[in-house]
Amino acid sequence: MDWTDDALAALKKDVPFFVRPAVRRRVESMAVEDNRDSIDLGFYQQAKASMGPK
Repeated sequence: MDWTDDALAALKKDVPFFVRPAVRRRVESMAVEDNRDSIDLGFYQQAKASMGPK
């Protein structure tokens, strides 16, 4: 799955390194369900918001 640079930067900023792989897989799964072939900042933020409180 392709990620835009700004989406990857937001993931690294928002998510601790030890859970980042799991969060990345979950966001990618959500993108597949949404028939996307890439993840941009807008989709990442939407996915993050749907996962629960910060």
